[in-house]
This record gives sequence, structure tokens and C-alpha cells, in this order.
Amino acid sequence: MARKKKGRDISGWLVVDKPAGLTSTAVVNKVKWALEANKAGHAGTLDPEATGVLAVALGEATKTVPYITDALKCYEFTVRLGQATNTDDAEGEVIAESEARPDDAAIKEALNRFVGDIMQVPPKFSAVKIDGERAYKLARDDEAFEIAARPLFVESLILMDRPDADHAMLEMVCGKGGYVRAIARDLGAALGCHGHVLRLRRVWSGPFVAAEGIGIEEIDSLARTPELDARLLPVEAGLQDLPEVRATDAGATRLRNGNPGQVIAHDLDYGEECWASFDGKPVAVGQYRGGELHPSRVFNL
Repeated sequence: MARKKKGRDISGWLVVDKPAGLTSTAVVNKVKWALEANKAGHAGTLDPEATGVLAVALGEATKTVPYITDALKCYEFTVRLGQATNTDDAEGEVIAESEARPDDAAIKEALNRFVGDIMQVPPKFSAVKIDGERAYKLARDDEAFEIAARPLFVESLILMDRPDADHAMLEMVCGKGGYVRAIARDLGAALGCHGHVLRLRRVWSGPFVAAEGIGIEEIDSLARTPELDARLLPVEAGLQDLPEVRATDAGATRLRNGNPGQVIAHDLDYGEECWASFDGKPVAVGQYRGGELHPSRVFNL
């Protein structure tokens, strides 16, 4: 018999405004402890020195994580021009320098190269796997290796401010799998001056906004209280990009058992992905097929 997990069967989303200096895993563990939850995960890693939205899913909400990781995200970051580092951020060692400093017009023109569907090579200090090993481990061991370029959709990339010749503040909205450090590295190369990320903040991720997030100190102060429970967003907060349909009584029963169930829908195409609710709670996610939902994920709420 499988051993029952310790902790509460609690489900929902807690949006954390992550501070610098903590890993994403450490934040998840803190949330899991504070809510005494038996299951938790996050929707998209932030580097330890990055700040901003880290959406933590609890219980049944973990089934909606893919819909947040696939959603658009917005980052604000500062590029230090004139220096390249081995990690592509300020935590690494400077490996190249340049006296060249592009003007604002040159930066704006270069940014256009990184908008739309692009190919991006992740940083060598990243969690990408190379023959079963994490790239950052190989990089720390001074192993020689290459990382293949990956597709990335960038909706927008703009110059927000230019405090001085050495720094450029940018805003990027992009899809899944983007590395801001790689943008800074490649922008510096395109401008002929080198570059790395000095500061990075994820402003929003899908429906979740940093300004509405809870800080680590507040999580500590509210730990294991009803007040912290009250900060949870419902499971369906992770499904906002999908249309909602309503399950019938019989349909809800069938869906909960993993079978196609009858739903009431309007203006949906055959095969379109959606989620079904019943009595105000999500029941399942799946494909709409002529009056029925064929479930791919079922919620036990």
C-alpha cells in the first residue's frame, strides 16, 4: 500500500513576489511548510538573484501548471553593457570587456532582431540537459560542450530607460522557455560591446502579477494560519487562458471517472481545448467534441 503523503490536502495558487537570494525550490518549500500542504510545485523557475512572480501551485492546482508555463510572461531587466560574464549575469566572472557604448538608436534597432519567432541558445550555466547532465554542472567542471538553439517567441522587446552609457533597462514579453540572460548576451554581441544581466524581475506570468503577490516575510508571519489560506487563488486561476464549459449532472460524474461527459458550451470548435466546471468547481480539462468533453486531466475537488 502506498504511503499517504504528510500534510493537508489543500489546493490552489499562491502568487509569491520572490526576493533576490532565494532559489525557486526554496520558495516552494517555504510555501509548502507554511500551508502544511502535501503537494506543491511552481510554474517557471526564476534564477536565485531574480525577483518577481513565482506562482506556486498546491494540490490539484499542480495539474494546471502547464497552462501557466506555456503562457506569455513579462520581464523587466537591466543590461550591463561593455562586459560579458561566464554566466551571462552579474553573479559570474567577467570574461570579456569593451570600451564601445552604443547609442539609444543603435540599441532600439538591434532589439528588432530579437522580436517574433527566434532561435535562442540557452546560457551554459542553465538547467538544460546535455547527454543526461545539467549544463551548469558541466560548465562548473570546465567541460567543453555546445547547447543547441531552441525556438522562442518574443512578443515585444523595448528599451524602457537608459540611466547612463553603461546600462540599458529593457522590457520583454515572451513565451515559454526564454532566457533573459541569453537576450542580454546576444544583444551585447549584436551591438559589438558585450553585455550581461545586472537585474531581472518577472512582472507578470500569465494571469499572475508580481504587484499582487505575497512576500516571503509575510508568508513567515502568516504561516499556518487561516489568513494565509485566504490568500490562495482557486485552482481555476491557472485555466484563465482556456474557455469554460458547464458540465451536466451526469456529465460531471462521468468526467470525474475519467470518461467523456456531456457539457453545455457555446461557440467552441470541435477539438478545442477547454475546461469543465460543475457547482462552481473545475471538474476536468480536455477537448470539446460535439457536446462532450474528452478529459485529459481530472480534478478531485
